[in-house]
Amino acid sequence: MSEPATVTLARHFASLTIGRIPQKHLDDAKALIADWFGVALAGSRADSGAIARRFAIETGGVAEATIVNGRGARVPAVHAAFANAIASHSVELDDVDILALYHFSPPVVAAALAAAERAGSTGAELLTAVVAGCEAMARLSDATNPSLRDRGYHTTPAVGGFGAAVAAGLLFKLDEERMVSALGLAGAQASGLMEMYGPSMQKRFNPGPAARNGVTSAVMAQLGFTGAATILDGQRGFCRAFSDKFDPEALTRGLGTEFPIYIEYKAYSCARPIHNGIDCALDIRRQMGADRVDGIRRITIRRHPAWAHYHQIPRPATHHEAQVSMNYSVAVALREGAALLPQYTEEKVHDPAIIRLSEMVTVVPDDGLPRGVSCLMTAEAADGSTYSSQVDHPKGSIANPMTPEEAAGKTHMLGDPVIGAAGVDRLLERIRRVETLPRAAELMELAQGSATGSHAAEETPFARAS
Repeated sequence: MSEPATVTLARHFASLTIGRIPQKHLDDAKALIADWFGVALAGSRADSGAIARRFAIETGGVAEATIVNGRGARVPAVHAAFANAIASHSVELDDVDILALYHFSPPVVAAALAAAERAGSTGAELLTAVVAGCEAMARLSDATNPSLRDRGYHTTPAVGGFGAAVAAGLLFKLDEERMVSALGLAGAQASGLMEMYGPSMQKRFNPGPAARNGVTSAVMAQLGFTGAATILDGQRGFCRAFSDKFDPEALTRGLGTEFPIYIEYKAYSCARPIHNGIDCALDIRRQMGADRVDGIRRITIRRHPAWAHYHQIPRPATHHEAQVSMNYSVAVALREGAALLPQYTEEKVHDPAIIRLSEMVTVVPDDGLPRGVSCLMTAEAADGSTYSSQVDHPKGSIANPMTPEEAAGKTHMLGDPVIGAAGVDRLLERIRRVETLPRAAELMELAQGSATGSHAAEETPFARAS
């Protein structure tokens, strides 16, 4: 009888060192950390991020880890991971996997940074932990999706707790046996529902428990609390409980030689599967001319069936709901030529001209489209002329990537209003050489400051390079 996948994975992760990770994945992890900081800094000023920060500070406890933009506030690592994960998911600009099913950084990077502060880890150890946590998330998602998503589970928190546990466990230097327990305890806390699209802050909350639970699992395992070695592929384990059709081989396929981590980045401040529609809208706006947009009388979006029935919200009630609305996002992109934070405000949500276009959008499933996030949009102008655009790979995807200058510009756009351009420059410089830092905590120390700037820079997407 073969050993449980949990044991095989625990052995791999507990023994992983930076020297065994291909340089590409180390570079990807640096890019992920840089993107996370920009998004978390902006998210710390959002209503949901501010509430999470207040919760962590008011709950209090041993000063182990720092809160992003908490003006130096230090709280228990579990609370820092929780608050920082929510902040980094609060403006809908966090990274995404290649299938647009989940976000790596809110649970993994938030947990890794908090655990690194608690453990006094080096930058090299932090970088290794981020790669390991992302690999754990990727393998679990590959094994259980799309069934997991289709059953109503949100992949980010469902598998994110395991990724956070692996990242924290590596930083706490858990051996194989205790890493097994950390994974088992993460499975005991696995959760997260797709019933999150609406006017509330619900979606922003989801990665918070995953990051917190991952750190909790690793701490408890470090203290000697044991967990089930069959938590992943057992008869009542995660895979069978969360998925009707799963691939157990994906849990360990190529383990040690392959790192199935494919990270994409957001160019727009909304749910990733909507981005193809925004790219189509911006292309059509260029084709027809901005001055003719208000005369549009019909908008049809052909969307792959994998996502066709999601994000159809013609009249969102709040900016939270607008950020998960294909209708609104297409409408505001057509009208304003952008889909960043200034386009997702309570004022914009109630703009009659945007509402008119939003309610005009019709979504049609089309299984002839090549990818799950593919969109084919057609707009009919007032004179009867039609304009079409098809996008299979949105801006920021692996096939259509941001340049390094655009990536740095995004972090500046989001972080400058919080810690200033010079502060973001210092942070990015440290991240570029994170593997040389004797103290990983230095990164969080740089992510502090008072918000004295404005959001004016956000009008020009990613224009400023560091």
